[in-house]
Amino acid sequence: MKLVTYNTQYGIGRDGRYDLGRIAASVAGADIIALQEVTRNFMRNNGADMVAGLAELLPDYFHIYGVAMDIDFGLLENGKPANKRLQFGNMVMSRWPIVASRCLLLPRSLRLNRGNLQRAALEALVMAPSGPLRVYSVHLDHVNLEERMAQIRHLKQRVYAYPMEGGAISGAAEYGFPELPCPEEFVLLGDFNMVSGSPEHLAMTGAPDAVEGAQIVAHHPVDAYALAGGVPNGSVSWTDTTHPEKTRLIDYVFVQANLSAKVRSVRIDADAAGSDHQPVWVELA
Repeated sequence: MKLVTYNTQYGIGRDGRYDLGRIAASVAGADIIALQEVTRNFMRNNGADMVAGLAELLPDYFHIYGVAMDIDFGLLENGKPANKRLQFGNMVMSRWPIVASRCLLLPRSLRLNRGNLQRAALEALVMAPSGPLRVYSVHLDHVNLEERMAQIRHLKQRVYAYPMEGGAISGAAEYGFPELPCPEEFVLLGDFNMVSGSPEHLAMTGAPDAVEGAQIVAHHPVDAYALAGGVPNGSVSWTDTTHPEKTRLIDYVFVQANLSAKVRSVRIDADAAGSDHQPVWVELA
């Protein structure tokens, strides 16, 4: 099974061009795709409907879209509400049916000196041939460590509570539907806006023992970069074209502990040019 995560930056590459075809070409061939910064009616890409565009370019995939931020500026057309809502969120695409989903809004603060968009983790219950799997397309805050820490704590709480909550629905027989599975296994993919070894990264994976190093435990996700040989030192997944010194690796794949032995490879596609981020691929046995 091949999974890929890609922050699309509204479909705009480092060359300043909006070209959704480049995004689609970079993720084609994956079994499951997690995308971030997917928008509708956003001025930076001339109001494109990226959800419809990606669905058209990748017609062999089931897809869901989770709106994190939804704004209507009160625009009128011919004196009537235009209903052109600016939407910003995450997307999951899958070769196999996505039988249920939830958009999990993450904690945020009232920040006044910098823009602060509502962030989210989009949950998808995928009926993969190997068995049901939970997949999350995640996007954390990019300027505040404290906010990322709160978002990680909340995300982990919700992810590990899933078997007890039952996901999007339980007791479905009352409505004539089959009961959905509650798999323990999950994969978190996305733009976490943190670097390896940072406080928020350790909050996600757990701090390593001073003598014995990092351990694989049931209550912490496992960083795929620590498995299957990882990626070369100095690898980056995001490029700051105005401040090159800020360029770093901030996009990750984390797997539930039971899946750690199934991670066969992880790589960063350095050639993709559709965004200021690079796609991160992971292969599971």
